[in-house]
Amino acid sequence: MTRRTLAFFVAGLAFALAFGWLGFPRLLFARAEQPLRFSHRTHAAAGLGCADCHPIGEDGRFAGIPGIENCAGCHAEPQGSSADEKRLVEEFVTPGREIPWRVYSRQPENVRFPHAVHVKRGEIGCERCHGTHGESDALPVHETNRITGYSRDLTKMSACESCHAGHFPERTACLACHK
Repeated sequence: MTRRTLAFFVAGLAFALAFGWLGFPRLLFARAEQPLRFSHRTHAAAGLGCADCHPIGEDGRFAGIPGIENCAGCHAEPQGSSADEKRLVEEFVTPGREIPWRVYSRQPENVRFPHAVHVKRGEIGCERCHGTHGESDALPVHETNRITGYSRDLTKMSACESCHAGHFPERTACLACHK
């Protein structure tokens, strides 16, 4: 192999690696802002906890993103002077129209995740998997995989595996979470 051939090979390899690490993820995921700016910090400071807006139902199912009736209890009138607060009341609360939030946790059809088992029986706090959203002033940019249509989950499977391996070794089989 000549020096020139080696130089082209190394340059090509460097370009391919750089594209794979930096370029491909940017092409793979579509990025979109949420329809309204939302501050978990403001709501936590008002005394609201995670379960006040994101409850687990009596049947053990996670209720997910709260409906507009949840917001209407406090936001019949604007609570602040921001444009998003005004939009919330005028476009969503007053007409009773749901906010088209983008969902971060859309999982593949072959995965089941029972929040009730983890939160109620396992006594795991929301922060353990979802981070300290109560301290955030804005929601992160939503990213959707252009191929699968699933969101780029904020929690990785490896985090679930390591927790189970340390605390629940009997629950590490694939079929515990995958259909």
